[in-house]
Amino acid sequence: MQKIPLGKSSLVTSRLAYGCWRIANSGDDALDTRVARTAVETAVECGYTLFDLADIYCRGRSEIVFGQALRQLPGLRSQIIIATKCGIRFADEPSAGAPFRYDFSAEHIAASCEQSLRRLGIETIDVYQLHRPDWLMNAEEVATAFAKLKKEGKVREFGVSNFSPSQVSLLQQACDSALLVNQVEISLLQLSTFTDGTLDQCQAQKMTPLAWSPLGGGLLGEGAASLLPSQKSYRPVAVIAELDRISLDRGVTRTAVALAWLLLHPAGIVPIVGSTQPDRIRVSATAANVQLSREEWYRLLEAARGEQLP
Repeated sequence: MQKIPLGKSSLVTSRLAYGCWRIANSGDDALDTRVARTAVETAVECGYTLFDLADIYCRGRSEIVFGQALRQLPGLRSQIIIATKCGIRFADEPSAGAPFRYDFSAEHIAASCEQSLRRLGIETIDVYQLHRPDWLMNAEEVATAFAKLKKEGKVREFGVSNFSPSQVSLLQQACDSALLVNQVEISLLQLSTFTDGTLDQCQAQKMTPLAWSPLGGGLLGEGAASLLPSQKSYRPVAVIAELDRISLDRGVTRTAVALAWLLLHPAGIVPIVGSTQPDRIRVSATAANVQLSREEWYRLLEAARGEQLP
């Protein structure tokens, strides 16, 4: 699979990333371990080198089973980029009555990093991200926490997730090193990053946009959808019809075309593929070989918008 630089760093990522949100979804230790290893092995075989995790995925179990897969696959650690996230705290943690919230305090960032390192069984996280914007974020405090983790060798680079352009700018002005990524929802069913300045900022600052849910919760792919509450209002019919026309003309899958649409953007969008099924991991990887024309790209955009461009 083709590779591109990750932000302004020396890290190099595959054009698609593998998302580990659901690799420990069953709650059965033995089953989750098998699923995780199979998914990771398949992704590696297909050329994925960036693996996306978070401390909250499956309540920490995703990091645990990913770490187990690393230990079972000698030599893998040196071949891949491990990205994980912190900053979301569940209700009733650490004590009863605490609300669901976001926490970018230096204390929480440091403690979360230690816990992720332990669950993953590694010494250094390649890319450490803040998961969702904390309304109480003190940019200077976060920058100090980042600098300390980097000096201690626990994190190589930093990024954010679900940040607005102004939030990125606020944090970046406080940080000595460049923020590498902003992980945001981008798909033919979620176009806000094209108009709110997110992708413009990424392109201007050479910050890599990582696209979560690039198939609109699965609505645009060939498999079953798994929607977040915010995605239940999506209307995919017109987009699917256009995807089907292009996929038929090109002899590729609808999934490949939907992902290739993201890959064409000059900001260097890296879609995060989240299926645990080997066949779907492989199908998604074929998107890296699909080069859409501008005409095809804009036909899909028009279908997604539901109207012609002004």
